[in-house]
Amino acid sequence: MPLRIGTSEDVVLALLEESGRNIERTALVLRDLIAGYPARAELARELVVLEHEGDRITHDLIVQLGSQKKLAVVTPEDGYALATALDDIVDYAEQTGDMLGIYGVEAPMEQAVQMSEVLVGSSEQVAIALRSLRSGTDITPALVEIHKLENEGDKLHREALAALFSGGIDPMVVIRWKDIFSWLEASIDSCEQVAHRLEGIILRRGRG
Repeated sequence: MPLRIGTSEDVVLALLEESGRNIERTALVLRDLIAGYPARAELARELVVLEHEGDRITHDLIVQLGSQKKLAVVTPEDGYALATALDDIVDYAEQTGDMLGIYGVEAPMEQAVQMSEVLVGSSEQVAIALRSLRSGTDITPALVEIHKLENEGDKLHREALAALFSGGIDPMVVIRWKDIFSWLEASIDSCEQVAHRLEGIILRRGRG
């Protein structure tokens, strides 16, 4: 059942939805950056803007959570853990884009493009789950899909590392891409952390 418009908790849920939209946009920009690198290197600046926007949303969430009642659907403890996990998705994605420039990447690896596509899918499901949290619709399908995508991300990460260490690639290139893949995986993993936090919220709400 949707919460009443104007309640303090509805403000929190509206901010969570806003965070979901920011995460979706971040994932799309990162995918385009990686797939088109270095021709689209300017997109790294947009990632920085999105990261700052994510920080702003997280700050606003924490301020709102400070006024929440203990029996709220999203408790301050749950909300803080969820806000932190959401912020991590954007932080790790921005760091991934930053590393492309710092390491002077000359062309994208196919596995990085594939992992960025997984991040796009995971971010879309995170946004859907956050909308469902506010509207009261079934959140389970989105959470199941996030877990499936995280498994796919792990698989791609392993394949990416195998390609690095079995292809006779320059050791410096191996080091650079190993870092980039790790940041990408961290962003995907953070989507699953969001799913875990949401599962806890739904479980406690069901017991209330």
